[in-house]
Amino acid sequence: MTPSIAAPAQTVSAVAPGQEEVDLRVMTFNIQSGIQGLDKVADVIRAAAPDIVALQEVDVRSQRASGLDQPAVLAERTGLPYYAHFRTTSLFGGDYGVALLSRFPLESVRQHPLPVVEGTEPRTLAHALVKVNGQEVSVYVTHLTRRPFNNAIRVRQSAAIMALVGQDPRPKLLMGDMNDTPQSNSLRLFKRELMDVFAQRGEGSDITYPLPIIPSLRLDYVLASERFMPRRSKVLRVKASDHYPVVAELTLLGPVRAPGPQLVTGEPSMASSASSQ
Repeated sequence: MTPSIAAPAQTVSAVAPGQEEVDLRVMTFNIQSGIQGLDKVADVIRAAAPDIVALQEVDVRSQRASGLDQPAVLAERTGLPYYAHFRTTSLFGGDYGVALLSRFPLESVRQHPLPVVEGTEPRTLAHALVKVNGQEVSVYVTHLTRRPFNNAIRVRQSAAIMALVGQDPRPKLLMGDMNDTPQSNSLRLFKRELMDVFAQRGEGSDITYPLPIIPSLRLDYVLASERFMPRRSKVLRVKASDHYPVVAELTLLGPVRAPGPQLVTGEPSMASSASSQ
């Protein structure tokens, strides 16, 4: 599977050069293939003004999407000019999968297939590399196997994801519809190495999947490595999909610099003088 990637000719500068720390706003949003209206999805994203958006359930040129390339349309309508689509399967005569919108150029993109139960929908881990103020940042997007009764496969998927993410030394974000609750084994695997931004700095209700009768659920997450400092997170209770989007504000800490040579001044000590003779 090869991700589709596109970018405009111009370069967008989102931060001032030389800044050690950078504030970012990111979003994850399962858009349900835009069946409630792609304009509604675009309006929600534009109003939130994120720098990076992870999208799930995204169609490209399907009959369901009226032939639209949904990531391209959303990039144009939200002012986030860089985007990529990561296909997992074909549905309704087009491609279906996850996607990424970004204010920053996408330096590279790739994807990794995840384990699934035979005969079920393919799943993927998308990986894009962006440069934020000269610092490389890894952005991962995923959509795990749907509930219910599939706890074991989501644990396997989480383990596969962390085996890949754990080898990445860069500052990193993992965002998506995990189809599981915060106390689940699959989320516990993620949280061994990544922080749950809403759990740290969330405001208001954490429900991202409202249900009419049975208890609503929290299924969508922004997870970040220790190179980010969480500042604020909120679930947007908007009617543009069957999921609510999650917005998180974080500070990307300055790069860790190797210590430079130390300048020694003054007279050498008696011990050092004696040893040099």
